[in-house]
Amino acid sequence: MGDTSLPEVKSSSGNRTKFILGGILIAAAVIYLIATSTHAAAQYYLTIDELITKGDTVKDRDVKLSGAVLGETIQYDVETLTLRFTMANVPADSDEIEAAGGIAEVLHQAVMDPDANRMEVVYIGPLPDLLRHEAQAIVTGSMGEDGVFEADELLLKCPTRYEDEVPSQVVEG
Repeated sequence: MGDTSLPEVKSSSGNRTKFILGGILIAAAVIYLIATSTHAAAQYYLTIDELITKGDTVKDRDVKLSGAVLGETIQYDVETLTLRFTMANVPADSDEIEAAGGIAEVLHQAVMDPDANRMEVVYIGPLPDLLRHEAQAIVTGSMGEDGVFEADELLLKCPTRYEDEVPSQVVEG
């Protein structure tokens, strides 16, 4: 007679456990990569007052900074394409801006206020057409060791064109 024993059947519960464990590890790795890349790419959007208050906590971080351009401080070197100017602090609260009479009035008040915090900015690139006294400047970059903001990007808004548009500030939690 032949062998009547049944072939051994492997337990599928062991394979299922390995599959679930592998899935959990992959999901954890994906979540970790998303969290670290989001944190590394995050930018702080600050006013000049907020940047001064945060000090070293935002050192070596990419920051967006908003302020009002002081026209008499604008200096442009055509040879090196180096632009230097000073910005005055502008509040971030849109309700406060609206209560003060709109963005054009807030920009005007900021440059006229001798007690408003100010920040020198250096930007390398072509001279923007909208760069003028009381323009709203939004710069992206970082603080230099010398206390000068080194901008990689520069966006200017003419207050008469964009009176109702105020950039939303990110609230840090």
